[in-house]
Amino acid sequence: MRLTRAERREQTRHELVTAAEECFVGGGFHASSVEQIADRAGYSKGAVYSNFASKEDLFFAVYERRIEQALTEVAPDLRKVGAEQAIDWLATGSVERRGRDDGWLAVFLEFRAHVLRHPELRERFAAIHARFLELLTEAVRQLAADRGLVLPTDVNAAQVAVAWNAMEIGLTLERLTQPQSVDGALARRMGWLLLDAALGAAPLSAGNDSPPQDRRIR
Repeated sequence: MRLTRAERREQTRHELVTAAEECFVGGGFHASSVEQIADRAGYSKGAVYSNFASKEDLFFAVYERRIEQALTEVAPDLRKVGAEQAIDWLATGSVERRGRDDGWLAVFLEFRAHVLRHPELRERFAAIHARFLELLTEAVRQLAADRGLVLPTDVNAAQVAVAWNAMEIGLTLERLTQPQSVDGALARRMGWLLLDAALGAAPLSAGNDSPPQDRRIR
């Protein structure tokens, strides 16, 4: 069956995004050129610019696709296992997938630094990144509910999620440069230290006087 024009365009975009991800992960954002991406996908440079405004636009497409895959393929499983196991998995995942995700982690951090020097890109990056943080925020809310806690107005679940994620990104960065110092156990322990500190300050909900579970030394 012959593809429609819209289907051909979607296929071209898909193949360009796949090629871009391979180039970015393999060589980095700045080292990868539009020409390299086009060649890898089997298209002309003009085909890239007829579908994407810039190399940054291509990276955003890669990032959006990865987030969408996480939300559709991973999020349902995380919700099934419950908040505590989901948070454990998120904390240890990038560390335990050492070697498989290092190229993506490196280019993600590279592009994030690039965004800081280009304010016009920040809003779009933040909007995409927020979709991942929504999943983490949901887990924090569920964890608080499971512990019978009510978060105070000055420490909401979204802020806790941002702080937790920032710490885990920092550990990931350290692991990329000194892998012998950062492992899954450290990522998990530090994640729970932060969460226990944040949630431990939250008041118990009415009718529940059970203390929060302490998972810091597990």
